[in-house]
Amino acid sequence: MAAGGGGSCDPLAPAGVPCAFSPDGQAYFALASSDGHLRVWETANNRLHQEYVPSAHLSGTCTCLAWAPARLQAKESHQRKKRKSEVIGTSDQVDLLALGTAVGSILLYSTVKGELHSKLISGGHENRVNCIQWHPENDCIYSCSDDKYIVEWSIQTCKVKCKWKGDNSSVSSLCISPDGKMLLSAGRTIKLWALETKEVYRHFTGHSTPVSSLRFTTIRPNESQPFDGITGLYFLSGAVHDRLLNVWQVRSENKERSAVMSFTVTDEPVYIDLTLSENKEEPVKLAVVCRDGQVHLFEHILNGHCKKPLTSNCTIQIATPGKGKKSTPKPIPILAAGFCLDKTSLLLVYGNWFQPTIERVALNAKDTHICLERDISNCWAPTVETAITKVRTPVMNSEAKVLVPGIPGHHAPIKPPLSQPKEVENKRKLGSNEASIEERLEAMDLDRKGRKDDLLQTTSFPVLLTQGLESNDLEMLNKVLQTRNINLIKKTVLRMPLHAVIPLLQELTKRLQGHPNSAVLMVQWLKCVLTIHASYLSTLPDLVHQLGTLYQLMESRVKSFQKLSHLHGKLILLITQVTASEKMKKMPSPQQKAKLVYEEESSEEESDDEIAEKDSDDDWDEDEEKDSEKEEGVDEDNGEEDEDAEDVEENGEDRDVSSDKELNGDSDLDPENESEEE
Repeated sequence: MAAGGGGSCDPLAPAGVPCAFSPDGQAYFALASSDGHLRVWETANNRLHQEYVPSAHLSGTCTCLAWAPARLQAKESHQRKKRKSEVIGTSDQVDLLALGTAVGSILLYSTVKGELHSKLISGGHENRVNCIQWHPENDCIYSCSDDKYIVEWSIQTCKVKCKWKGDNSSVSSLCISPDGKMLLSAGRTIKLWALETKEVYRHFTGHSTPVSSLRFTTIRPNESQPFDGITGLYFLSGAVHDRLLNVWQVRSENKERSAVMSFTVTDEPVYIDLTLSENKEEPVKLAVVCRDGQVHLFEHILNGHCKKPLTSNCTIQIATPGKGKKSTPKPIPILAAGFCLDKTSLLLVYGNWFQPTIERVALNAKDTHICLERDISNCWAPTVETAITKVRTPVMNSEAKVLVPGIPGHHAPIKPPLSQPKEVENKRKLGSNEASIEERLEAMDLDRKGRKDDLLQTTSFPVLLTQGLESNDLEMLNKVLQTRNINLIKKTVLRMPLHAVIPLLQELTKRLQGHPNSAVLMVQWLKCVLTIHASYLSTLPDLVHQLGTLYQLMESRVKSFQKLSHLHGKLILLITQVTASEKMKKMPSPQQKAKLVYEEESSEEESDDEIAEKDSDDDWDEDEEKDSEKEEGVDEDNGEEDEDAEDVEENGEDRDVSSDKELNGDSDLDPENESEEE
């Protein structure tokens, strides 16, 4: 039987819309379009079977989908037959469809009821779901996400049975073996897990970009053999922006991890379908839909290594028939392709995603290139010409008041055009150019100054900021950007449109290079923009080029900040030392008696002269009659000096003072002579 289809890993591309054929003979084709709607088409008559719009189709769009296997569908129909109140449906009508969303939840949709069956939310993923796989035997679902985890869900309880880390980065794709005992996961490397123990059995490396699809190509050779005895099990892998599909062989030894062969295509694969090989002699048939809208068919027996990449056996294209001799046919993109039960015919889905065309094409082994001419003009495809011809100008009443778009709160009525001069009317009659823009503005009677004042009177900061960025109005931008209220800044940044984020960052970069006082305010705006709109900025491919000036500015400021911090620390040390020294000077000195007094010779001589002057003054006062009396006066003075020396020794002064006086000749008399003179 044909294996179920899968979508691309890149949801932003138009060719990567999640879609899949139902496993019960490809009776239905389900696709989740970019507008968030789930549409189920009947492949037999190309009719829309059902359309479902999730409640969160705008915030949590569908990123992947997978049909339940036929065994689970039969079990569901058997359980529902027991209920008499419900409408009993056949086994081919009972279909469960698992939808993975961008917010991490998984929805189970029932095509029998045409409504949501259940939700898998609690304890699961915290980020976008990349792939969903149903277990072929038990009632379990396996899912992987950008949060690096693989989750095993129970359908009956709608709860998590097991959750483990699949890779160091996001896990992009999953695939379960036909016997249900092994699981393939793709992150930075491809890992083969044992589902019972949740342990890694093998690692495979070979793709430089994220892996978008994983498929087992052969059935396990011998189920009686142990798990380590696998020798003939092969699987296929395709990656984003890679034109090679690698085939890997699972071996019991760890020597070889590279791909054994590869298939080459013209562009990145977006949809892959294949037929399983049940024995070594049966070839594997592969249908690969590329991004350029072509289908490549391969047929090869997997029996070992092949060094050169294998090319396709047949290529299928669809184009419009050329109408006339000069007209050239235009290609019609093929969206998906799946093998029918007989393996000799192919179901092609082509056209657009809103109204696709499904057709069954028989394959011929002799044809190497098939180009089908199909006319899809009857399908829904709006053209520009029909849209323009159907536009009608409304009839205006002179008394009606019309609001001018783009000016909030403007209630000025548009006055009827004034009577124009005859020269203008004559020019129009002669078929010359129409009235100029100035004449039209005068007829509308719009005052530019009044309009600007009305704009500045509004209190809606997001509207003012957006209009100021679009018109480059400095007055309007200054009114918004010079606010100091942090809560107002956060609300303004939160409510501004996404297309104005990059112009706002460029305006903030210009203002950061200006005056330091304005730079302090701009930092608050920059912080709010980078924190609130970080998820949007991370999706821009040329963000590094657009914000290069801001990054260099921040880097130069950070480098100067390190030097300024060192200078700031040194200044603090100097200031603390200066203040400490000033405090020490202001403190009063302690009152203590000196233990040692040293006097120089000059000071002693001066004291002798002073003493001599005093003596001379005394002599002038006394009567100068006899020389003997002068001599006695000198002896008395010497005696007084000796008595002063004895008083100093009694008071405990230092001996050095007395020795200095002896050297200077102050005390030449011994104590014995003193007694004699007395």
